[in-house]
Parts: sequence; C-alpha cells; structure tokens
Amino acid sequence: MDETQSKRGGVSKLLWLLVAIAIVALWWFYREQPDAGVTAAQEQADRLAADSDPDDILVDLTDNASAAQVAAIERDLGIDLVLVSDESADEQFYRAHVDPARRDALIAMLAARSEVEIAEPDSLMSIPAGEAVLAAAPGPTEPGYPNDPLYPKQWHMRQIGMPEAWKLADGNGVIVAVLDTGVAYQDRGKFTLLPDLKGIEFVKPYDFVSNTKNADDDHGHGSHVTGSIAQVTNNGIGVTGVARNVRIMPLKVLSAGGSGSVGGIADAIRYAADNGAKVINMSLGGAFPSAVLKKAVKYAFDKGVTVVCAAGNESRSKVGYPAAYPGAIAVSATQNDEAITFYSNYGKDIDIAAPGGNTRSADGGRNNPDGGVLQNTIEIGNPTKNDYYSYMGTSMASPHAAGVAALVVGEGVTDPTAVEKVLQDTARKPANQTYNRDKYGAGIIDAPAAVKAARSKDGGLRLLLGLLMAGAVAASARKRGLGVSIAGLGGVGYLAGVLVGATGLFFLPAIAPSLSSVPVIESLTHGLPQWIGSGNLMLFSALIPFALLAIGYGVPRARAPLAGLAVGVAAHLAFFAVVPMLTLSVPSAFGFATVWLLLNAAVCLGIARLALRR
Repeated sequence: MDETQSKRGGVSKLLWLLVAIAIVALWWFYREQPDAGVTAAQEQADRLAADSDPDDILVDLTDNASAAQVAAIERDLGIDLVLVSDESADEQFYRAHVDPARRDALIAMLAARSEVEIAEPDSLMSIPAGEAVLAAAPGPTEPGYPNDPLYPKQWHMRQIGMPEAWKLADGNGVIVAVLDTGVAYQDRGKFTLLPDLKGIEFVKPYDFVSNTKNADDDHGHGSHVTGSIAQVTNNGIGVTGVARNVRIMPLKVLSAGGSGSVGGIADAIRYAADNGAKVINMSLGGAFPSAVLKKAVKYAFDKGVTVVCAAGNESRSKVGYPAAYPGAIAVSATQNDEAITFYSNYGKDIDIAAPGGNTRSADGGRNNPDGGVLQNTIEIGNPTKNDYYSYMGTSMASPHAAGVAALVVGEGVTDPTAVEKVLQDTARKPANQTYNRDKYGAGIIDAPAAVKAARSKDGGLRLLLGLLMAGAVAASARKRGLGVSIAGLGGVGYLAGVLVGATGLFFLPAIAPSLSSVPVIESLTHGLPQWIGSGNLMLFSALIPFALLAIGYGVPRARAPLAGLAVGVAAHLAFFAVVPMLTLSVPSAFGFATVWLLLNAAVCLGIARLALRR
C-alpha cells in the first residue's frame, strides 16, 4: 500500500468514526424523556378523595385468559362478568355489577388472581362544566380566504394563526377520533348531519354508551368539539375549523346528560388506536384516577396515537384525568385577550394552552357570544335543531390543539412524543399577558409555526449526517479506485442525490411557505422515503435505491447521482432509527423498527459504494 492509499484509508476511517459519533449523538440528544405525569402518591390521594361507582367493577384480564378462567372467576366469586362492549372481547375487558357491601372485598380477591391485570371500581367522567351562548347574526363577509360568513367572529382561529396555517396544510386525511357525546354526522331518524360538516369523511363510528354502531350526538358538545377540529372551511356558510381535510372517527362515550363510564371511555381509546386513528381528542374528565384508563392511554400512545385532553374547568391547581396521565397532552384554556380563563385548571402537568373562550361579559353576565368559541352544533339536547353556538371551556381548547396535532401528523411527524415536542417547541408566549409555566405550559399553540417545523423538522441535521456519510462512502470507494467521477458535474450530481434522499428541499417552507404547500412540491420538501406518506415499510428501505441502481448502473453519468441518492436514503433511515419521530407500519416489539431502519441504511451505503466502484 503506497502513502497516498494509506492517507485515504485514514481519512475513510475518520469519516466513518464521525458518522458513528453523529448517530450516537443524535440518539442521545433525541432520546425519549419519560412523561411522568401525575405522581403515584397524588393518584392515590385523588383515588381516596374521588367518588366512584359503588356497585360496578371493571375487570381487565390478561389477553390470553381462557373461557374456563372467566367461568371460574364467576363461579368462585359469585359475579357475572359482562364485556364492556362488543369491541372489548379481544382485550378481555369486563364489567361486573355487584353488591356495594361486597365491592371492595371483591376487588381485592380479583386483584389476587394471576389472570386479572386490573380490578377497580368503575367511575363516571363527564363534560367539564361550561356554558353555551347562541351566536349573533353574521356581519358582512370579509374578502379573501376563508369565505365563511361567521369567520370574523372566530377570534380563536386567528389566535392560533390559522389564516397562515390554512395556506400550508389541511390535515392530509389523518384520522382524528372524537371521544365525546357523539357527532351530528348522519341523517338518521331524528338525527341530522350538520350543514357545516357536510363534506367531512366520517369513519368507523361507535356508540360505547348503547353498544351500537351509530354514534349520533344527542347533547351538542361532541359536535361543537368536532367543528373546532374539522368544520368545513371556505364553503360559503357558517364557520371554519382547524384541519379541514382530516377524517373524523365519532366515538360516543358520553350520554345525553354529558357523562359516561370509565370502562366505555377506555374501551373507546383502544378501539380508536386499533382502527387507524392518529389523534384522539378527549374533551372530558373526572377526578378518579383509573388504572384502566391510564393503561388505555398508554396503549394508544404505544401504537403511535397522539392523545389530547382538556385540563378541566374547576379552576384548580392540578389537572384532571385523563389529561394528567403520561402520554396525554393536557391543554389549558385562553380567552380572546390571551389571558388564561377564570375556569381553566392549571399546574405542573399543563403541556400547552389553546383558545377555550369566555362567554361572560365584563359585568359577570353570561351573554357574551363574541368571547366564546364559535362552531356549528345541535341545540343542547335537541338533535332536530342546529345553529352556531359559542361555548367556553377547556373542552374547546383541546380540539384546537388536537386539530393542530393532526396538521403536524399530516406533515409526516407521527410519533406522539415528537408531535408534542413540535407543538411545545413552536408555542408562543401570550401577548400583553404575564407568562406563567403552570398556566400556559409551553405557551399558546402556534399552528403555522408547528406546520413549518414539522415540514422542515431537523432537515439540517439529516443533511449533515448525509454529507458525513457521503464523504465516508466516497473516501472508501476512492481507496479502492473510483469507477465514476465525483468531481465537477459528477460531484454536483452526487451531492444532489444526497439532498434528495436525505431531506429534499426541507428549507423551502421557511422561504416560500405557500409554494411549499403545492401538492407535488410539498412532497419534494421531504426525503425520498417520505414522498408518499410516512411510515410505509417498503419506502423506508433500500428497495428504491436498489431498483434505481439496477436500472441505471449501465449509464456511467447516472451512477454518481444514484450513489448520492442511496447515501441520502441511508442518512434518512439512520436518522429516524435513532430519532423517534415516525411510526412505522411494523411490529413495535423488540425494537423491530430500529433494526429494520439501521439494517436498510447499511444496505443503502453498500449500494452507494457499489455504484461508485470500478
């Protein structure tokens, strides 16, 4: 080996060492920090202080519990185990109606059995107390986008920056599950589809109160919440919503009276996660810290679902449940001057703030529609009539955050921890108000900033990793003799391939946001594996670089760009292997996704070296 080859070998080893250091550094910097949520001691204190159902027990069995074991429990303890719903058979989730005098003893006996994961009292959760006011007649429509005549009264959309965000993103078909009183989503008997929801796609509805497949709203709260998330926008009528192109999964977990059992809510969370929802909104809550509900939130989180919850309307210094659980985003409520509302809960578990409104006038009256959150919904308790109502509550704040979360997911950031980080990192401090971490969390949600961050998220770091890999591959190939030139135009093609594979035009949203929202161009703002959605196993692999090289290997001028593309894809895959931002459609057990991505990144680097060699 001559001196020149020795030097090249030294440079190659140094560059590969830098690549390894960069990957480890990325893992360390972006490793998931545990969301502690409420402490175990606080949960226990809340459990003792809260009311629970005196005669209903929830029993969550291990998934492999047999019918014989279920029968043995019923026989030994003298109880009947009934599935919480038709959807709860797979997870072996039961309810038992018992003598109140025996309840606590039965829970203790159930908890002692190996086939029982959780046994606890059922309890009720409900809509946080709020108020509704019929909106005034619309004023003159303002020119431009959107053309909805009542939009000028929607101060809450402007507070989170929707006029700019609407130009950037629409939700891209993401499924948002609304766990509430149902949704006015269809014409059926006395129920009707709301005029300002016509055009929204509704998927897999279910009623966990009555155990049917129709999740109609007989209260009004759930339809109002849905409007904030997805009201049809720029349709010439009514009002606007945050994410106009999401799909809604209506899940009725609360009755016409506004309350529902923890068992039904937990069942609905699992149902949503199992049926394609990527965002769950829960504008509901209670004081009882249910282990069943906590487990359901974790189940959804582990399946890549972002769970957004109202913090509660009791003006307390602690967040209600399920918002307080690890894996849930707790949302406090602001009013139109960006102050935290008088009713909003606050405390260390608040993650972010969003518009919740205040329908009370300065003199304490309750007839200030301009201060509330305005959406189309049914008259309270009367599904035969609908209008535009101003509501107030953290129930209204949560869907604004859920809608923006859906926009972020639609841009390709799908891991719930990463979604929350985007929302928090881009949140802004309130204008003309004193910022308080316990009240605002990270700040007021900023939709356009979140969308831009999701689109360009860490593109510079991915490009840097790609350039390090490109240098290492080139040095290794040069050591053995290049078959194609990577000087001059060849070098430009090589680096252009790295850019396309690793990041695409990630910088475009920052300099030309409207242009970057054009469908074809929007795809080009991502690295190649994300051009057709995010999380597709075949795209997040070495398949495309291999296929392209197989086609273009015989064309010498194409080999440098193809080598660069393979390096860029390798950087893309390696980055997401150690940075948990995406949810891949692969088994989550045993780190399969990480192994898959790193293995395919290594194959891509091998493809690049093959493309460059003699």
